[in-house]
Amino acid sequence: MLVSIPHPCYLGSVGPDRTAPLGVFDSGLGGLTVVRALRATLPHEDIVYLGDTARVPYGTRSKDTVVRYASACARHLVGRGVKAIVIACNTVSAVAPERLRAELDLPVLEVIGPGARAAVAASRTGRIGILATAGTVASGAYPRAVAAASTRAETVSQAAPLLVPLAEEGWITGQVPELVVRRYVEPLALADVDVVVLGCTHYPILRDVIEDVVRERIGPHARVVDSANTIAETVASFLQTRAIDRPASEGLGAVKLLATDVPRAFEEQASRFLGEATSGVEVVDL
Repeated sequence: MLVSIPHPCYLGSVGPDRTAPLGVFDSGLGGLTVVRALRATLPHEDIVYLGDTARVPYGTRSKDTVVRYASACARHLVGRGVKAIVIACNTVSAVAPERLRAELDLPVLEVIGPGARAAVAASRTGRIGILATAGTVASGAYPRAVAAASTRAETVSQAAPLLVPLAEEGWITGQVPELVVRRYVEPLALADVDVVVLGCTHYPILRDVIEDVVRERIGPHARVVDSANTIAETVASFLQTRAIDRPASEGLGAVKLLATDVPRAFEEQASRFLGEATSGVEVVDL
């Protein structure tokens, strides 16, 4: 069950309080799959999650607009006293991390780099498929991140916009999602990739059907890389290396949900993405 988190404090020049929460944001609900992975990997951490539901989707916006929205989200979380920012949005991760790092006196972690490195490690052939939103595909962020991880790897990107509404509507099994996924996986199969990266944080909700189609069309050897899991592992390593992870003696962590709008059925959708019951959402104005 999600509960409220007391406002944390900072230790000034000494650095962030280890017990301060992580700040996680996304354009909407999708980033809750990252929170879910963080909860599994770092169960003692408190998390403040901000979904910019009033301005979703980011994937169709210009780069300048995405950077402006991301800056507003990150600054709001800084005002909540977080010790680090996790960008749980591939679109923002493609265009805004360096800008946010320059603006904020806090660590900023993003989902694309860890996902790309995990894909390179998982691939036997060096041919990597990317399923992502149109905005993330157009940014070229995954090909750049994969190239930074391995000069021998190649990427094939496929925009998969219909997977977002399917995830939000809860259409995650059956013929409809299977047909849609098959349509998007087919070009990757024809390109002979052996790894498929879920390059949008909505997509893990559909992971079972995606994996089934990938195995059928590409082969049993093919791997699906979930960027939510890879960023959770990266965050865990980052916090532990810098000794700012929340001590286990503090007990299990809690999650505070913030949103810029709470549309109908939001809590039901949020529970589905998070994998646990929610207990209210605070509406904030950015």
